[in-house]
Amino acid sequence: MEYQFVVDLENFLRDKFEKYPAEPALAVEACPAGMTGDFALNCFRIGRFCGNPMQAAAAVAEFLKGHPDVEGVEVVKAFVNVTVKAGALHRDSVAAVERLLEAAKLPEAQRKRILIEFSAPNTNKPQHLGHVRNNTLGMSLASLLKRVGHDVIEINLVNDRGIHICKSMIAYQRFGNGCTPESTGMKGDHLVGKFYVEYNKALSEEIKALKAARPELADKDSEELFLETELGRATQKMLQDWEAGDPAVRELWKMMNGWVFAGFAQTYERMGIHFDHTYLESETYLLGKDIVAAGLEKGVFAKREDGAVFCDLGKLGKKVVLRSDGTSVYITQDIGTTLKKFEDYHPESMVWVVGDEQNLHFQMLFEIMKRLGYPWADQLYHLSYGMVNLPTGKMKSREGTVVDADDLFDEMAKLATDACKERGGEELDPAELAERGEIIGLGALKFMLLKFNPKTTIMFDPAASLKFEGDTGPYIQYAAARINSIERKAAERGIDFSSAKVDWALLAHPAEKALAVTAGFYPAVLKLAAERRDCSGLAEYLLNLAKAFNRFYRECPVLAAETPELVAGRLAMADAVRTIIVDGLATLTIKVPQAM
Repeated sequence: MEYQFVVDLENFLRDKFEKYPAEPALAVEACPAGMTGDFALNCFRIGRFCGNPMQAAAAVAEFLKGHPDVEGVEVVKAFVNVTVKAGALHRDSVAAVERLLEAAKLPEAQRKRILIEFSAPNTNKPQHLGHVRNNTLGMSLASLLKRVGHDVIEINLVNDRGIHICKSMIAYQRFGNGCTPESTGMKGDHLVGKFYVEYNKALSEEIKALKAARPELADKDSEELFLETELGRATQKMLQDWEAGDPAVRELWKMMNGWVFAGFAQTYERMGIHFDHTYLESETYLLGKDIVAAGLEKGVFAKREDGAVFCDLGKLGKKVVLRSDGTSVYITQDIGTTLKKFEDYHPESMVWVVGDEQNLHFQMLFEIMKRLGYPWADQLYHLSYGMVNLPTGKMKSREGTVVDADDLFDEMAKLATDACKERGGEELDPAELAERGEIIGLGALKFMLLKFNPKTTIMFDPAASLKFEGDTGPYIQYAAARINSIERKAAERGIDFSSAKVDWALLAHPAEKALAVTAGFYPAVLKLAAERRDCSGLAEYLLNLAKAFNRFYRECPVLAAETPELVAGRLAMADAVRTIIVDGLATLTIKVPQAM
């Protein structure tokens, strides 16, 4: 935010105080409600450069009282409240909206190459609500970081091998009767997921029968009894055959994985996700073993008496990186893939978007990478997020009660379409109505998942997320759509509201000034959200901007303003706000319909 009075003030303070820094140091905030002024300047932050905060506030007030852009100054302890003339306030914010958007870009020296890994689904089932939160956080963070100027690489690592994949394959062999996505009319990932559910039902029945036949096993859990069952032994044998490269097993694996990948592609396309590269665990699961061997020689790792290799991570605990039989564990692969990603893309920072149940895993991984001596290991970051629950409870994919991502998208689109019909959309072309429902429905879903800090465990209520009033995505979309409607009516009347012809000094109403102040903070909000790697700050800002616009709309008639000059000014103001809303929602990967 580059208000001329702030720039001039900082220059004055540098001249007056020898210790004042070359970089901007003033904390500029919106003036609190109930106080006089547009901005509050917090002089506590600059007090150490100016003797103390009170001396800083006195110097600031002295200078601003004579500044041509300033209408009033009030000192409240170490805060200076500033009232800016309407023309100057708008000149440096909404009147220069393109400059405002450009101001969100970081200086070249601060831009980085950042790799973000997210999604990471398994190929034994379709993606669910948990994946939707992961995908939304990952794609939106990537978009946000790009928006401020970083070079971002978006990566997916798909878990396409292992015992869980073999479960779906065994079930297909036994219960599939040669069906295909085409013959069943099912999306490929849904079909494979159906067999995963059938497998677990069959396994449960076998374990139930086993316990009935052998009462001494009654207290054993399913995992302990897995290899006691015929189905479990057959699945273990299939995994061994896969690892040995058995042609028939590999062919079945490729066919079913192909179905799943085709289904995933549709889900990703609907969400607007496009990865720069997808790594497959089947190609990376052996990575890391050589790194562990080298680390063992250097003393980073040690061997237990049973031959297992581990790393003593102090307070984090001891982590096994190779089993006693020489096979790798999950963190072994992560060590290898972390190095591979670095060698493939040479990022300056790497981010993993993974649920908070893996917090310890990533703390251990990052510490191991540091101990292995990689100089970039202190630039690894785990974006940890909480669980998403529905009013009906948690999701359980083994039991088939998981909230499927595609079904959720359909439900959101239908709810949004119904809401549009209720608001007078019955006469719309069906294709246009469906498109509008899709944009609003998916926008509502994404916004609800983004408006909370990622670490928060949230309760997702589809109907509540779609309300056109309240802290929702549709509330913000509706503000932009309302401005579209105003502009269409203005065009029909031949009204010219180009910013260059507007007398911004006319827009002196408190609601007009408050809207301009909120708009002016947009670049700072984007930069802070990117720095924190948290889109919730941007979501909150867009809600506040929409609320400020709606207050302006209620209190300051646009097309019915008293004079043509005021009509043009308020139209230009609304147009600038719409531009910021659209840019902000796009940064969150949310579209805006032309009308609602």
